[in-house]
Amino acid sequence: MIRQRSHPAATQGATRLEAFTDGVFAIAATLLVLDLTTHSLGRIGSEAEMWTALGGMWELFLNFGLSFLLLCLLWMVHVQQFEHIARVDAILVWLNNGRLLFIVLVPFATNLTTEYSEFLAGRLAMPLAFFFAILFGWLQWQWAVRHREVMLPDLSDADARSAGRASLSALVIGGLVVVLSPWIGSAAFLLFLFDGILTRFLRGR
Repeated sequence: MIRQRSHPAATQGATRLEAFTDGVFAIAATLLVLDLTTHSLGRIGSEAEMWTALGGMWELFLNFGLSFLLLCLLWMVHVQQFEHIARVDAILVWLNNGRLLFIVLVPFATNLTTEYSEFLAGRLAMPLAFFFAILFGWLQWQWAVRHREVMLPDLSDADARSAGRASLSALVIGGLVVVLSPWIGSAAFLLFLFDGILTRFLRGR
């Protein structure tokens, strides 16, 4: 049974939250493949028809690959954050839950973007899911920096804020992806290739 803490400043170790978050990321990444496994290839009568049918799934494969890659990158950010977050409080837990809300929506959003890309809502579904997941991850880190003495005891104030500016890079790019996706679709995600450059710029290097 989880003990209840009555003091508003009470914190708890981050281990259980980290494990829960790992599990949610793993499930979301696994569910992405359902779009591939449930897609019907139709009636196949020859080798050529088989290759043609697989080629017709290019958009499914593209969005699956993009979503899987971005989920992996977000999980890596989560791992890096919890290398330093030693304690958590209720607000940080709920900010993390906000991030996970959009992580679990990624498979659904990816399906919408693939199946309904002719509609604006379809083109925006996947970019918005990732943007809000990134936003909550950034807010979570900002909260931890605000309570650095308790939550980030092994980081100096300068290092903690530098890491926050680095995570801002993904947020800025995610916003640009949302803006551009109605016009160029999933190709907007290629902007994340510039994340390293923008990160160094925001850190002042």
